[in-house]
Amino acid sequence: MSPALIAMLPFIGALLPGLLIRSGRDVAAISCGTATLIALIGLLLHIPEILHGGVVTTSFSWLPQIGLAASFRVDGLGLLFGILILGIGLLIITYARFYLSRKDPVGKFYTYLMLFQGAMMGIVLSDNILLLLVFWELTSLSSFLLIGYWRHLPDGRQGARMALTVTGMGGLAMIAGMLILGQIAGSYEIGDILQAKDAIQASPWYFPALILILLGAFTKSAQFPFHFWLPHAMAAPTPVSAYLHSATMVKAGLFLMARLWPVLSGTPEWFWIVSTTGLITMLLGAFIALFKDDLKALLAFSTVSHLGLVTMLLGFGTPEAAVAAVFHIINHATFKAALFMTAGIVDHEAHTRSIARLGGLRKLMPITFAIGTIAALSMAGVAPLNGFISKEMMLYEVDHLERARQVFMVIATLAATFSVAYSLRFIFHVFLGPVRDDYPHKPHDPGLGMWIGPAFLVSLVILIGLFPNTMAGWLVDASATAVTGEAQHAHLALWHGLNNALIMSGIALAGGATLLWLYPAAQAIWRAGPHPEAKTMFQWLIGQTVLGARNLTNGITDGTMPRALAAFTLTSVFCGALAWSTGAVGPVTRPMLPLELVPVIGWIMLIVATGCMVAFHRYRLLALVLVGIVGLIVSVGFAYFSAPDLALTQISVEIVTVILLLLALNFLPKRTAVETTSRRRGTDAFIATLAGVGFGALAYAMMRRDFAFDSIAGYMLETSYKKGGGDNVVNVILVDFRGYDTFGEITVLGIAALVIYALTETLLQGKSSRRLRNWVRDYRRAGDRHPLMLVVATRMLLPISLVVGIYIFLRGHNEPGGGFIAGLVVAIAFLMQYMASGFGWAMDRQRVPYHAMIGAGVVAAAITGVGAWFNGRPFLTSDYGYFKLPFLEEFELATAMGFDLGVFLCVVGAVMLALNSLSRIARHAGGTVNADPMDNIDTKDMTGKEAH
Repeated sequence: MSPALIAMLPFIGALLPGLLIRSGRDVAAISCGTATLIALIGLLLHIPEILHGGVVTTSFSWLPQIGLAASFRVDGLGLLFGILILGIGLLIITYARFYLSRKDPVGKFYTYLMLFQGAMMGIVLSDNILLLLVFWELTSLSSFLLIGYWRHLPDGRQGARMALTVTGMGGLAMIAGMLILGQIAGSYEIGDILQAKDAIQASPWYFPALILILLGAFTKSAQFPFHFWLPHAMAAPTPVSAYLHSATMVKAGLFLMARLWPVLSGTPEWFWIVSTTGLITMLLGAFIALFKDDLKALLAFSTVSHLGLVTMLLGFGTPEAAVAAVFHIINHATFKAALFMTAGIVDHEAHTRSIARLGGLRKLMPITFAIGTIAALSMAGVAPLNGFISKEMMLYEVDHLERARQVFMVIATLAATFSVAYSLRFIFHVFLGPVRDDYPHKPHDPGLGMWIGPAFLVSLVILIGLFPNTMAGWLVDASATAVTGEAQHAHLALWHGLNNALIMSGIALAGGATLLWLYPAAQAIWRAGPHPEAKTMFQWLIGQTVLGARNLTNGITDGTMPRALAAFTLTSVFCGALAWSTGAVGPVTRPMLPLELVPVIGWIMLIVATGCMVAFHRYRLLALVLVGIVGLIVSVGFAYFSAPDLALTQISVEIVTVILLLLALNFLPKRTAVETTSRRRGTDAFIATLAGVGFGALAYAMMRRDFAFDSIAGYMLETSYKKGGGDNVVNVILVDFRGYDTFGEITVLGIAALVIYALTETLLQGKSSRRLRNWVRDYRRAGDRHPLMLVVATRMLLPISLVVGIYIFLRGHNEPGGGFIAGLVVAIAFLMQYMASGFGWAMDRQRVPYHAMIGAGVVAAAITGVGAWFNGRPFLTSDYGYFKLPFLEEFELATAMGFDLGVFLCVVGAVMLALNSLSRIARHAGGTVNADPMDNIDTKDMTGKEAH
């Protein structure tokens, strides 16, 4: 099975629970389990090739311009993590089916879980660091949904926000580090990067890249000082905690360090940063775990400690330490998932996770007791379980360090002591002791569905401990080989003779048992001593950040548009002036063009119109007229500079805009009140003048110089006919070269019209409706609302305008025109009917709803774009050909016409829907006094027939 398909199967599985949940919880769980099982089987099929040193890859071109390819690989490391993610995921799916209450929306839970599983599979199977980053951020988002699944719990919401904030910030840093790494290696493909160790470590950018990448790994794997988010993620349902802590989220950082180990390790920077961070995390997590009363909190901090253990081993930089790290990843996943599911069983049956309220469960829950005890002993590193072997290997590597050996030995042994203590506490304080009579709920062993998963994991704990080489040796060898880049043949055994590692292990076991015996006294000291609460510190930090951002924002802008625009304008002018003054600007190379009388007159008219606009802007109607004049002069300028398409577009837009704004101004005061002081207006005038002069000077300087780069205009002119089949370069750009932008624009245009319509619906209801009916106009109206001359002229012009619109539409690919201009022309023709004959008369004759017209336009454009896929071309790639029909000359047809039709329909629909909204407001306003007489009585049309 293709690695790409293996990575995508969980995402496919995420679609099923929401669709099948009405068939029952069992169907939803089975659908997720089936997708996971198929992916797992597909992964296991690659074992023979990987064990022979092979790597299974597949790649699809995505964005080759930036080096992003959908590349996937399965090697030993990907195989290890894939088995953990899919294998334990299968157990979690089964466990969650019986754990979650019937009140919990199971379909939503399984959807989130499968999204999370897919994101993790994407990380471990990615062969491109940019693709890995995409999945990396997706794990943060999907884990946010899972941790906050119980939205009614404040702790769940806060834990989700904390996890997203911390891991998201680390992810941002990692993005920068990965980009630097790819630039150093000259490729973003992981396979290429792993071969560039010398170039990477010799680069001056090695250390910045290392720091940024490790920030991402440390935040994701909860390393000190970012460890605090993980225990708060325990507010999630126990299936989530078991999955997140054992095989997925927190293992992503370890995977990243292991994946990049061949190129980043082996330097003093790597050793001291990674190993000391892991050592501190291992000790701190174990120490805090010992004093936690909540079962899941104890296990969460123990996870932090064990993640630190693996991080420390990877930091040592030796192949033997990498082997030990890989083996402990396997062992930790087995016993930690079993322990979390055990804690979930206890909570599910006893209705509490507080250790202080438990004890004596051995007799009431014998199966749960057996599972939890074996898993906890493995976590403590007790022989002959698998945790003992990897703990011994860790202590052995610590004993053979070249740097700071004694310090690492003491701290590692102390951390192992605390690990033994909290593991034994899990057993003794929860399961042993007398049976109590004050449990919140009488506990008993659950059904098979809840304990079968942890029982299977515990059987692996025992089997790997007794037969390590047979059960896990092959997987450790394959994954360690992928980590180190060299063939590894680990010797996994329970007994390695009497050595310092065994002595340290014995000290840890004895010390842990002693700590448990002295636990009451130790707990009293812990409670009496100061210990900072990470949650409080995090909340304070977030609060201070928000306060600082608010103060900065208020210092720049007070929330008003003028001040915000002033800040933006001044910043733009400053940046432009700084860039111009510090850059290398060549000499003037282009001569001035001779001045002609007509352009000078147009320029003077433009200056006068804009000056009058500033002077008389409070008179809204006059201001609108001046805006139209400015637009008309700009249109003339376009025509003068041989841009008829732009001139037509500008004129059409001006007409439509002026008409719609006139209708809108009907409901607004005709004058704007003075709202600013003379000083403020003077300041605004200065800023505006500065910006205008600055940008004008920049435009002048740019037009007087030649530059080394070629304009993209040349490419457009040369290829518009060859690739787009059109001589009208502007139209080819809109419907082909940048068709995707145009598609987005017409979609937004349609959405804007629909929003206006929706706002109108709101305006015509409730209190606003009553205010409209009581509204009194502030000006006199003309007596003849529908002048006969205007009615006659518009009805005669309608068919002519429609023919002109169709003509402009059909010629647009080779001559000035196109769907946008044609749509505006047709919209103007319809606008004239509404204004001349009234809203009611026009609506009675409307046959196509404007909502449907917008939708049809978007669909037409989309279908045209999708059609390119059937020819193996990118979305919205156009094609053209020449055809001959009887009695007609040969003519050209281009698929872009379908796209242009979509533009046409969207423009007409959006303009008319906006007009429709304004007309409905006008009909509603002022009661019957202002009603349109054409809407309330039957009249005779120009033929003498009754018009209804």
